[in-house]
Amino acid sequence: MAALRRKFGDDYQVVNTGTGATFKAPVKKKRQRFVEKNGRCNVQHGNLGGETSRYLSDLFTTLVDLKWRWNLLIFTLTYTIAWLVMASMWWLIAYVRGDLSHARNASYTPCVANVYNFPSAFLFFIETEATIGYGYRYITEKCPEGIILFLFQSLLGSIVDAFLIGCMFIKMSQPKKRAETLMFSQDAVISQRDGKLCLMFRVGNLRNSHMVSAQIRCKLIKSRQTPEGEFLPLDQCELDVGFGTGADQLFLVSPLTICHEINPKSPFFDLSQRSLRNEQFEIVVILEGIVETTGNSHHFFFISSAAQYQTPAVVSDPSPSIRPQP
Repeated sequence: MAALRRKFGDDYQVVNTGTGATFKAPVKKKRQRFVEKNGRCNVQHGNLGGETSRYLSDLFTTLVDLKWRWNLLIFTLTYTIAWLVMASMWWLIAYVRGDLSHARNASYTPCVANVYNFPSAFLFFIETEATIGYGYRYITEKCPEGIILFLFQSLLGSIVDAFLIGCMFIKMSQPKKRAETLMFSQDAVISQRDGKLCLMFRVGNLRNSHMVSAQIRCKLIKSRQTPEGEFLPLDQCELDVGFGTGADQLFLVSPLTICHEINPKSPFFDLSQRSLRNEQFEIVVILEGIVETTGNSHHFFFISSAAQYQTPAVVSDPSPSIRPQP
């Protein structure tokens, strides 16, 4: 054991697989992530200029990205304000024409029959907009301005319905809850497989519905300095998880182990275990696939950072299962 420590350093621990006892190194304090476990990018934009106008120019996507409480508030306020405005226009027509003062006159032909005040005008608008058609209030043929307002109301109602209901439907079909049944391993490990040193983690689907055309990709995010002296704080590097062999195309029926071979082309090739613990980086795993039940293409994320990164232990048994250290 002393020879192993002299060769590999004090960070390597011995795992006795026969008794199940492990010796764990002290857990390091977690660093702030660049990408959270739920896939949210921990990035804040600033000093861009005209940021609000850019969001408003793509209002539909902005509404979809809002939290549910704001979506419901905007949904309620939009319909409430639109109903009040249109009801006020019907009341205004009746007021200008003098229909309110002749409301009880049976010989007088008003613009809208049986509209006496604002509540009755509001009820007429709701009956028309919701196509309820009680038959008690109706537009007469001697009111051209009422016919024009009715056409405008129908067009505006169709536009508002298509916009808000479409926004709510897309927001409800987002795959955030679907990610709860797509499980990644808690940590990634480095171990030998087929005589090669590999970075490995597992992914599994808990539902019976399959992920169609599932494909997995890995990104290494870390800072680096170019030979010209330029500092790149969030440089992205692709990790090969079988792109050349087709191993990145997954048939996700049972849990699968994803491997990245640490060869001379890997960014981990020149790192020792000691330097690996001191490095600051994140590995972002992106699983793309089509959900069978909805037919929508979705993206799921798994993030492992250097603060929680697992490295293999040196074992005394010549053929054990390697246990990672925390």
